[in-house]
Amino acid sequence: MLAALLCLFAAVLPAQAASDWENTLDTATQAVVSLRVSGTRSFDTESASTSVGTGFIVDAEQGLILTNRHLVQGGPVVAEAVFLNHEEVPLQAIYRDPVHDFGFFRFDPEAVRYMEVVELPLNPAGAKVGTEIRVVGNDAGEKLSILSGTLARLDRQAPWYGNNDYNDWNTFYLQAASGTSGGSSGSPVLNVDGEVIGLNAGSKRSAAASYYLPLDRVVRALEALRASEPVPRGSLQTRFGYTPYDELRRLGLVEATEAEVREASPDAVGMLVVRETVPGGPGDGVLQAGDVLVRLDGELVTAFVPLEAALDERVGQEVTLSLERGGVPRSVTLEVDDLHALTASAYVEVGGGVIHELSYQQARNHVVPVEGLYVAAPGYMLYAANVPDGALLRSIGDVEVSTLDELWEALIAFPDRQRVPLRYASADHPGREQVAVITIDRRWFPLRRCVRDDETGLWPCEDPPPPPESPRLEPATTTLSASGSKAASALAHSLIMVEFDIPYRAEGVWGATFRGAGLVVDAERGLVLADRDTVPIGMGDLTLTVGGSVRIPGQVVFVHPEHNVAMISYDPALLGDTPVTSARLLPEPLEPGDDVWLVALTGQHRVVSRQTRVSRIDPILLPLPSPPQHRDVNLEVVRVEDSVSSVGGVLADKKGNVLAIWASFHRDEGGTAKSRFRGLPVEVFEQLPAPYPGSTATETRILGAELRLVAMADARELGLSQEWAEVLEAHDPERKQVLSISRLYGGTHAAQVLQGGDLLLAIDGVPATRFLELERASQAPRLTLSVFREGEVQSIEVETRPVARQGVERAAIWGGAFLHDPHPEVAAQRGDVTGGVYVAWYWYGSPASRYGLRATRRIVEVDGRPTPDLGAFLDAVAEVGNGEAVRIMTEDLDGVVRVLTLKADLDYWPTRELRLVDGVWVVVE
Repeated sequence: MLAALLCLFAAVLPAQAASDWENTLDTATQAVVSLRVSGTRSFDTESASTSVGTGFIVDAEQGLILTNRHLVQGGPVVAEAVFLNHEEVPLQAIYRDPVHDFGFFRFDPEAVRYMEVVELPLNPAGAKVGTEIRVVGNDAGEKLSILSGTLARLDRQAPWYGNNDYNDWNTFYLQAASGTSGGSSGSPVLNVDGEVIGLNAGSKRSAAASYYLPLDRVVRALEALRASEPVPRGSLQTRFGYTPYDELRRLGLVEATEAEVREASPDAVGMLVVRETVPGGPGDGVLQAGDVLVRLDGELVTAFVPLEAALDERVGQEVTLSLERGGVPRSVTLEVDDLHALTASAYVEVGGGVIHELSYQQARNHVVPVEGLYVAAPGYMLYAANVPDGALLRSIGDVEVSTLDELWEALIAFPDRQRVPLRYASADHPGREQVAVITIDRRWFPLRRCVRDDETGLWPCEDPPPPPESPRLEPATTTLSASGSKAASALAHSLIMVEFDIPYRAEGVWGATFRGAGLVVDAERGLVLADRDTVPIGMGDLTLTVGGSVRIPGQVVFVHPEHNVAMISYDPALLGDTPVTSARLLPEPLEPGDDVWLVALTGQHRVVSRQTRVSRIDPILLPLPSPPQHRDVNLEVVRVEDSVSSVGGVLADKKGNVLAIWASFHRDEGGTAKSRFRGLPVEVFEQLPAPYPGSTATETRILGAELRLVAMADARELGLSQEWAEVLEAHDPERKQVLSISRLYGGTHAAQVLQGGDLLLAIDGVPATRFLELERASQAPRLTLSVFREGEVQSIEVETRPVARQGVERAAIWGGAFLHDPHPEVAAQRGDVTGGVYVAWYWYGSPASRYGLRATRRIVEVDGRPTPDLGAFLDAVAEVGNGEAVRIMTEDLDGVVRVLTLKADLDYWPTRELRLVDGVWVVVE
């Protein structure tokens, strides 16, 4: 009978426990929300990003949600909560703890219309070893997951996330094997009574271990927020570690002290020991690693919670610590710092970068004082000068800067494009100062100062006054010379260094900073030729350095749509009496075996030369890049037997007459950018428009087709007649070859009337076998082509197309995406992909990033309204308000259609338009 009762009891107990958990979870899941968070700016320990996580309601009446600090983040965030029934409400970040991994969002409870808003109670004392738990959250990005475990430890040290990342200290963590992963951050750790006894914060990837933040300090913060009161947080800028008695004895703990502490706290197994102090903090030079904390203001303190409670109540006051150092009692008095004042809460945005005052978090990470300015993101301006993220700024111009006020006053005093020295050090090596010369940017990106407002959750920004007028540039003179060959001596007066910085990744450009050689072709008017691996697009900032001594601004005039050449200009008056001369160009075709001089410019601005020989003349064959970007086609290039290490130059005869530009050709190999040098024949430049010397053309036209060379033998096998073979061989007896259509550019007339595989025989009745013959003829508006197709010769009239002088001439930033009409390479490399608005780039933490508006897609509709071009798109979104959602139809490069929705964020991502006006880019808010 007894055995039967025991069996019955054993069967009922698990069933009862399962029922209790079911009831608990039914209630808990109503309070748990999925969080979608966008960190709109890199700030402190976080990079701009979009992430998902979990939170739960702790005050239903006031709409307070508890989650992790690394989700609330230290910088500006945009966040939404998605409830169990998939209602979505916006959130305001109202509190993030400076050290511990918890923070609070606020929402409007009235915005939740279709379910009851419930809250979960917090019970820090409920965390006990052996407690069965459930972690309810958004594990691995899933809407709702419930993971089980058992609390195994209450005294685990805080997890370490990295030297540049957010870290927690001066607290225990709870531990269980619940196997949480990304998305579970901020999940409640529940006991069977439905009480939250911990806050999920992290996990160990190599094991099932999960780490939970205890709730003692969380409850205190919640009570203050409920009462609309501040949450005081005190600090000695010191990290303590909990150390067991056996190690304490080795540190010299006096036996009488141990006995006293054990009697006062019989469950404790150790005491707090100083681990490290931050330089310049209250404990610096007073406390030492290994000091054992015994009392604070006369009270025994052996754990983190009473220590922090005492410091939080004494912000701005002094406390007395009783310590033991090597068995010797010591007493020190320290002032308690305000932890919030040591946490960055404002930033200056300049040149696309973010700078703020150094925080306690990063100061501790890098063992430096909590002072000075920290580069959270270099952006365009600082990146162009090789100033990295994590830099500590010391001075700008001749002004020392250590606060945001000082930085702001210094920046608003500089005009746009002024070059000023910047002194800085890396946070990893603060004693190793470096100097860079930066170019002040007041055009491409806004300058503003933003300060956190916990009432609204926003970071309202202050705009600067208009920049001062740029001072007039004064002419400068230098000498030019080169030793060695006669060719080098002649060309030393025509080779200059070209540097190009690109603010926005337009037209699929593969980098942000470029450097190469330029060849002066008209010294009187200041015209220079460079390759498109140096000046890849028309949008950017151009500087020219002459003789390694004088640096002047330049301007892009023309970028060739098919060939690796760009034309740029400068003001010759700025060079004073510098003896710059126009290079002598000799448009004579090179042949294998010809002797040439390679005259080039090194990265150190030295002109070097080497006599060599032409080895081959070959068509340039480059793989199709991804994304679409400049790729040279329809060109034969020169290879030489020997070269020199350089950034570019020319191939010349012994007198210094230029036969080809020694150009860097960009090559995309599976997403990896590589370059190789080849000779670009001078003959190609004949088709450049004015102001190229000798040119009277106002535009450059293209056929709209990529061609390849086919051997005559192959053409015969395709059916080409003996008669035509004889005609073509007589026209070009040295090269028995035929031009064949390889690819047609979408949207051109050629794409309508020509076909891939057509053999091109003659142009306007004249036989043609070389790329250059077609290019010369294509400058006419209309051509009559004789093509061999499907066994017969056909006469086809084709209209050529004029091209823009600089490619894209209008762009916009909307929703954190950089947009423009599809650039010519899209149609050239992807065929029928035309129309719509091309997404060239997007920023992390933006709506584009958050809602999946990815680069290389084209926006073809907004809310059912067609957007065939950028103008139509800007009209379609002109009335979209802040926080309003739009429906966007997109197509990828393969024509696959996808519809997405996107919420506009005009606080952090206002719409800006860029236009090329009279050769100068103008930015309009």
